[in-house]
Amino acid sequence: MRRTATIPVFLVLAALALTGCSAAGSSSDTSYGGVAAPQSEEVAAGSSADSANVIVAPGDRQVITTGYVTITVDSPTDAAADAVRITEQSGGRVDGRSEYAPKDDTDKGSATLTLRIPSVRLTATLDELRTLGTVEEVSLNSQDVTQTTTDLDARITALQASVDRLVTLLANATDTDTLLKIEATLSDRQAQLESLQSDRRYYADQVSLSTVTLNLVATYNAPVTEPDTFLSGLITGWNFFVAFFAGLLVVIGVLLPWIILGGVVTAAVLLIVRWNSQRKLNAE
Repeated sequence: MRRTATIPVFLVLAALALTGCSAAGSSSDTSYGGVAAPQSEEVAAGSSADSANVIVAPGDRQVITTGYVTITVDSPTDAAADAVRITEQSGGRVDGRSEYAPKDDTDKGSATLTLRIPSVRLTATLDELRTLGTVEEVSLNSQDVTQTTTDLDARITALQASVDRLVTLLANATDTDTLLKIEATLSDRQAQLESLQSDRRYYADQVSLSTVTLNLVATYNAPVTEPDTFLSGLITGWNFFVAFFAGLLVVIGVLLPWIILGGVVTAAVLLIVRWNSQRKLNAE
């Protein structure tokens, strides 16, 4: 009696276990013509939610650094060439360069460069750039994007696994309807994956290379000092005297043609008046 009673109990437990396994399997996958498909992109990318709980070591943080530096130099053109050399020697590059030629003695031109400097060499490179002249302004800003990049990495990993499973399903598809459905899903997830990878490459570039806008401006000539001795006063007076008469000669040169023209017209009028008067006297 005891042995016969234990058999039905064992069979009931086995049936319940099989029922639970079949229910779990049917709820986790979507099928295409009997072929199990991977989870949707929302579920696949949902693993990125776990990235919020990831503890990142201080040395692994992802930080974007941007800055502005203004330096006064003797020759902006020469200083710009030196800045390019310093940046390239540090392993960076120049993404933009604008130079403005000198206009006169008080405006010796300027230059603006957009420098991409390796983040690990930023401090050392800025110290070298300071030697170009007199530093007027330095401004650096940092943006922590660790959470964003961690989330992107998790979503990329999940989507890549989803794409790989879809490629396998596509190779095993046996009918046209299943083939078309898998191809449509695969195309959509590949587009999502490429978009995420593009975003990740952008953040990687911004983190690895800091962006610094370097403004190079020239020193202005000092204004002429006022005379403070008899000799300097004499020289200044003579210069003004020469400048006055030089200006007067210019004015005379401008007015001379008009003076000559006025004289000719006046002489002609006087001749006509005199001729008319002489004719009247002769007539009387």
